[in-house]
Amino acid sequence: MIRFEHVTKKYRGTKKPALNDVDFEVQRGEFVFLVGASGSGKSSCLRLILREDTPSDGRVVVLGRDLHALSTRKVPYFRRHIGAVFQDFRLLPNKTVFQNVAFTLQVIGASRAFIQQAVPEVLTLVGLDGKQKRLPHELSGGEQQRVAIARAIVNRPQILLADEPTGNLDPATSVDIMQLLARINEGGTTVVMATHEAGFVDQMKRRVIELQDGVMVRDDRHGGYGDTSAIPRLAPQEEKGAAATAALTAVLELQREIAAAPVEPVPSAVKDAAAEAVSATAVAAAVAVTPELATDPEPVPAGDAKPTTRPIKIDAPIVQLDGLELDDLTVAERLGLASDDDEVGPTS
Repeated sequence: MIRFEHVTKKYRGTKKPALNDVDFEVQRGEFVFLVGASGSGKSSCLRLILREDTPSDGRVVVLGRDLHALSTRKVPYFRRHIGAVFQDFRLLPNKTVFQNVAFTLQVIGASRAFIQQAVPEVLTLVGLDGKQKRLPHELSGGEQQRVAIARAIVNRPQILLADEPTGNLDPATSVDIMQLLARINEGGTTVVMATHEAGFVDQMKRRVIELQDGVMVRDDRHGGYGDTSAIPRLAPQEEKGAAATAALTAVLELQREIAAAPVEPVPSAVKDAAAEAVSATAVAAAVAVTPELATDPEPVPAGDAKPTTRPIKIDAPIVQLDGLELDDLTVAERLGLASDDDEVGPTS
């Protein structure tokens, strides 16, 4: 069905080949995943199968034809046997769903009677029955991709190529599209799909061809996606010191309230217990976010009763002037401009 014979593809202006000695064969009715990082050569393989490019070395044989020897005049006729689905849908914006799908048949000269019969059938197959008269902008992303799939298979091709067909879709819609492609494959159509969706590849257990820097590194008949370490993942950054800062602020506020309260004689034992509790609370909050505060960098001699955590000393002196706290003074009093008597003079 599809055969790559030691294929190498080099593009102008690049030193490294897009494909390097790739050799594999796809049988009729198979469902094959092409996997690999961006730039590994997946899309280059699809372009060679569709005869958009020709190999620099080696042979690509599709449906029994050597594509390098295929004349440009015969390429449109060859492509009638191959359907293609892309990530960006590529629908005609000013045509309805019916007209978008029918356009493929009109280009190849299908009869009006065949179009009127084939288009509703394929729209029902992809789950778009009753939406023939809608324009693309009136559809969701998943529905637009279904239109693109319907357009690709309305001519009943032998091969369906899919280049990241779920790349612009949400997870639930992507599952529906994958199930649709599986049903199309069960009908006898050979499906070759390039994808980064590791979850789908792992679940479906179909044939997997893995490319890395243009080289085929794996051909697994019932495999999974493989190594996903190259796929970037976003993780929230830990905010260090936030809880400790909040705890210290709370301690400062507590000290201010205590200082502002009427002074009453307090036993020394109670003072020591309160100070120890406040310090322990601040240290515990700081250690929860910044673990390095929990250990003492200096070694503790044996038998020493030194604690494993160092209390955080907080100095918040309350400044007083003539029995008044600094916080209670006006701006004029702080600057020394206030008058000692109640008279208001010209310089006040």
